[in-house]
Amino acid sequence: MASVVNHFLGDSELLLNAVGEGIYGFDLSGNAVFVNPAAERMTGWRAQELLGKKIHQYHHHSHADGTPYPADQCQIYCTMFDGIRRHVKDEVFWRKDGSSFPVEYTSTPIYREGKLIGAVAIFRDVSKQHETEQALRRALDKVQQLSEQLQDENAYLLAELNQDWQDSGLVGSSHIFKTMLAQIELVSQTNSTVLIQGENGTGKELVARNLHRLSARSKLPFVRVNCAAFTPSLLESELFGHEKGAFTGANERRKGRFELANKGTLFLDEVGELSQEAQSKLLRVLQEQEFERVGGSQTISVDIRIIAATNRALWQMVEQGNFRMDLYYRLNVFPIQVPALRERKEDIPVLCANIIKQLNKRLGKHFKGVSKNALNKLKRYDWPGNIRELQNVLEREAILSTSTLLQLSQPLSAQTSVTPNQAKTDLSLEHAQRAHILYVLESCRWKVAGGDGAANILGLNESTLRSKMKKLGIKRNRDI
Repeated sequence: MASVVNHFLGDSELLLNAVGEGIYGFDLSGNAVFVNPAAERMTGWRAQELLGKKIHQYHHHSHADGTPYPADQCQIYCTMFDGIRRHVKDEVFWRKDGSSFPVEYTSTPIYREGKLIGAVAIFRDVSKQHETEQALRRALDKVQQLSEQLQDENAYLLAELNQDWQDSGLVGSSHIFKTMLAQIELVSQTNSTVLIQGENGTGKELVARNLHRLSARSKLPFVRVNCAAFTPSLLESELFGHEKGAFTGANERRKGRFELANKGTLFLDEVGELSQEAQSKLLRVLQEQEFERVGGSQTISVDIRIIAATNRALWQMVEQGNFRMDLYYRLNVFPIQVPALRERKEDIPVLCANIIKQLNKRLGKHFKGVSKNALNKLKRYDWPGNIRELQNVLEREAILSTSTLLQLSQPLSAQTSVTPNQAKTDLSLEHAQRAHILYVLESCRWKVAGGDGAANILGLNESTLRSKMKKLGIKRNRDI
């Protein structure tokens, strides 16, 4: 042992004691013959406690996870047996106080006159390096998450922008409308769930968007889901997202609308169309604010405000067993009823002004308004299609009009679809198609082709329209 010590130290003892790395010298039995001060500082073990003993059993006895590290597998001892130099990462040394620290070390054989007489291990504490690497990984993960979120939000925003929103805006001065506005202002300052009810075309989505705009979440996402647009299986993926390979066609991981709406507002449009299975899953998320992606096992927590809308009588659906009672009460915290247009006819002038302002921008026109005669006709009509029907009527007139004031070129009853009762008693689908095509042809002065022709307005090819006209017996007294 003395010869190993003498050979190991020689004239270099001062240098070995001064370096910042820990240094151990070993004889062929694995006993420590040298321990420098840096090794003492890092491990807490004094040299006199380790000299002449097998260091492995003191602070190299276990892996980082606490599992045993047998001495015959120790890379330092292996060097003493085979004379091969080793560079080792991702191991730990254990301090005297029982704590551990990550190390990187080399074990180098010592020869004298060609004969292996021992080994030296030089190690350093790489805790700071590991912390830096972990911080970098966390930062990269965060960047990746933000990148994915930005891509998802951009894709969702693009889909939203591609939709043709024709909302007229929340305008009106009728008592029933002002009552609704007061409710919106009141509940918008809370995080309470809102259930918006009203007929088709009344502007339920516009109410939802204004609830979000007036809330503390206004700077955060407003994400819409049309519950009627997806099958039950696709709706689950749409709401909760899916992992790559979760089902055929899932070629990459995708975040769902719940995840995209985190910290913001999720608008569940046509919530009455949800299947029983989807209702159960939605109820769980509303209760716990957490879910798993389709095909995933990681629980994702979210902070979202729910706004739901429906044109259906949800309580009647509950009584019929088609809608869960517990989900109904979870959604119906603060109900808002959007009035039908026939209930607020005094708002028609200001609605028309708002719609025409939008039409001027979209069509590049300069209409000043609606004629007094036309406005009186609009007020006398009951508007089964509500504001959406009013928008459609004014847009058709805007396309046909050659003056700055919009007139009504056709009676309103001819411009609108029939009521359900009428459909059952006196009109078949064929009759309804014929009546609608006739109306459009008359509005276009029987012009079939071209940008302002009936085929373009109906969204049909010219040949298809002519074929339908022949089938339905639609013809003019003179050639078209």
